[in-house]
Amino acid sequence: MSWQWLVAAVTSIIGTSRSVPQFFSVTQSPQPQQIQALFDRIAPVYDQFNDQLSYGLHRVWKQMTVDWSGARPGAVCLDLCCGSGDLARLLARKAGEAGQVFGVDFSAELLAIAQQFPTPHPITWIEANALELPFADNTFDAITMGYGLRNIPNILASLAEMQRVLKPGSKAAILDFHRPASAVMKTFQQWYLDFRVVPLAEQYGLQQEYAYIMPSIERFPTGRAQVKLAQQAGFTDAVHYAIAGGMMGVLVASK
Repeated sequence: MSWQWLVAAVTSIIGTSRSVPQFFSVTQSPQPQQIQALFDRIAPVYDQFNDQLSYGLHRVWKQMTVDWSGARPGAVCLDLCCGSGDLARLLARKAGEAGQVFGVDFSAELLAIAQQFPTPHPITWIEANALELPFADNTFDAITMGYGLRNIPNILASLAEMQRVLKPGSKAAILDFHRPASAVMKTFQQWYLDFRVVPLAEQYGLQQEYAYIMPSIERFPTGRAQVKLAQQAGFTDAVHYAIAGGMMGVLVASK
């Protein structure tokens, strides 16, 4: 079965769009306090929601992100915008007993949930702003970020801060939503957000909270633009890998 057939069949039956509340502007980023409050509210169902939305595939994408980060046994690693800590726990498995992993997020509620999970090796959880990291220059051997960069108001400044705390020769791997190049996949992504994400959010009473996703994707730089931003931030090399039919992407930036 082709994507073209699937999209055509779905849209012919139910249309191409669904009305969702526009609490977040397409052109203007929300204030940091709004994003922080949003993630505090969704924290209790964050993991369950992600599993249902992606049918568990987000775990595969996160493992790919850890692999691309170059984390290795004995490494000092940072998971930025760590949420409930699933990427940080994957990093801890890579770094092993001799390594050290830090999970940083500005949502106290998500960090509280992260601390409830068993970890293969100790993880240090820190509540902090991604634009003002409490670490010295050249601290980390690897950095990961999952679904965080899109929500930061100053993407260039965030990339520069990651570059600052990375050791020379190390990498940051950043997973997030992406706008597909294919018109077919763009249509499918829009349909999926309208008819999968929104109804599921309604079941949890979180329609307002998840209505921000599509506007945030529209504002988010394309993979090519992300590469340019990484270079402007001081990274010596950057590559963007489109995955999941281009609906997701991983930016890998090297210092």
